[in-house]
Amino acid sequence: MSAPTGTLAEGHRPAQKKKKSAVAGTLYRGNEGMWSWVLHRITGVAIFFFLLVHILDTALIRVTPEAYNAVIGTYQNPIMGIGEVGLVGAIVFHAFNGLRIILVDYWSKGTAYQKYLFYVVIGLWVVTMLAFAPRHLINVFSH
Repeated sequence: MSAPTGTLAEGHRPAQKKKKSAVAGTLYRGNEGMWSWVLHRITGVAIFFFLLVHILDTALIRVTPEAYNAVIGTYQNPIMGIGEVGLVGAIVFHAFNGLRIILVDYWSKGTAYQKYLFYVVIGLWVVTMLAFAPRHLINVFSH
């Protein structure tokens, strides 16, 4: 009997192309789309945990004002000031990259310009952080 139409006869398999990846055994290739995806997830999780801690420490005001003041007092140090720069950096990247994702999803030419849009996001992020970080860090370290 011959093999049914649409199937391959035993021993006759077509040659398969090997996919090249940056790291053997992974699907990731290190392109802009992958880094955009990874950074968007990392910044989203970081923002989520910040909001969780922020809600919990703000809720302390309902316990006692002294407990709230004690916790807020621990935040007023240079390490937390540097952490605030990281938080703003995460929020700014997440926001700009979210706009890039909207353009890629809903603009008919979005996928054609995906790499370009990623570099626009990075450029906007750098400009925003250069405007924010020095001013903020001067305030943090001047007290």
